Amino acid sequence: MIIYDTIIIGSGPAGLVSGLYGGRAGLKTLLFDKGNSGGTGNIAPLVENFPGFDRINGRKLMEYMDKQSRKYTTIKEYSEVTNVKYDGNYFIITSKDEKYYSYTLLLCTGSLNKRLNVPGEGEYLGRGVSYCAMCDGSFFIDKKVVIVGGGNSAATQALYLNNINVKPTIIHRRDSLRADKKLQDELKEENISILYDSSLEKIQGGGRVEEVIVKNRKTNKQTTIKIDGVFIAIGYNPNNKLASMLNVNCNDLGYIKVDETMKTNVKGVYAAGDITGGLKQILTAAAQGAIAINDIQESIKMYKLGE
Repeated sequence: MIIYDTIIIGSGPAGLVSGLYGGRAGLKTLLFDKGNSGGTGNIAPLVENFPGFDRINGRKLMEYMDKQSRKYTTIKEYSEVTNVKYDGNYFIITSKDEKYYSYTLLLCTGSLNKRLNVPGEGEYLGRGVSYCAMCDGSFFIDKKVVIVGGGNSAATQALYLNNINVKPTIIHRRDSLRADKKLQDELKEENISILYDSSLEKIQGGGRVEEVIVKNRKTNKQTTIKIDGVFIAIGYNPNNKLASMLNVNCNDLGYIKVDETMKTNVKGVYAAGDITGGLKQILTAAAQGAIAINDIQESIKMYKLGE
């Protein structure tokens, strides 16, 4: 029976860096992903804030990270982990009806942007539709965009875009925002337009987004707005199913709680990347993966001894 020092679930930036650091540290590592390596980093049309690259396509950056990580660890793509448990000695990971054993477990399962599921959303992803103002806002300088949402994320993205000379309008389903009062005050100070009681019904255009259809939820009147981009900020769905199987503590939003070394409340279980909440950036996820592996390296002897 092969026993790994750590098994990593999720091969986004956090998982790939964890595999790289783990292998270089001499740890026997194995990395699983239910899809292709790179995770949501693959869908970033252009990354301009990752050190060492002035501008790089997200998929290409993930390819570089994947190639480097594979020098030190085995990556099993399209191998969804369906069950995890602890038998008192090892973590048992089940994928494709095969079982794998490990002293420690690192959850890098990420989170997915909630989608509106309106016509044109998927079609124009990366061609005017985005879920991250910090990632893609610079493409819309001196252009008009709409932001769908009413919470802190929507307000923060609107303020950020406005600050870099993008012209944002918020579309919100209700008659008042859910965002913190301070953020709402800042929106007023910056004269950022808000369409209350409104919903985005359709995104359309040619090769890129050109307009959206917005419905007033009180009058049912539909209006076509000429626009250059759509930012969707209605929240995230953390992939915490495996964490729940191990009784790992999550916060009220479903994100895994970790300490400064990325430990969870369950001995031997760590988490890194978007599944921990906070700033959803490739660099942040990568850093968390490195921190987690560093602690696993220092602690692995104790886990093996059962201390």
